[in-house]
Amino acid sequence: MQEIFKILIGIIILILGFPIGNLLARYTQEELKSGKIWFQLLIILSLIGAILSLIFKQDAILFTCLFIAIVTSRSLVIPKVKKKK
Repeated sequence: MQEIFKILIGIIILILGFPIGNLLARYTQEELKSGKIWFQLLIILSLIGAILSLIFKQDAILFTCLFIAIVTSRSLVIPKVKKKK
């Protein structure tokens, strides 16, 4: 029962990564354009870390790597912000 509770909390935190990534993309557009290659590298490394944490059965590292991958990938999708006239 306690293990299921931990996994549910981890899933809720992962879901929160989507709006956090969108928020970061909205307020840091200039940095995202210049560092796009580094963000892509960070996504790849996070996914590799998530796979390795599955192999070694480390839930905390798994959720951390997946959170980083979600936030970073959402940040790369730069929303178009309408400028006020």
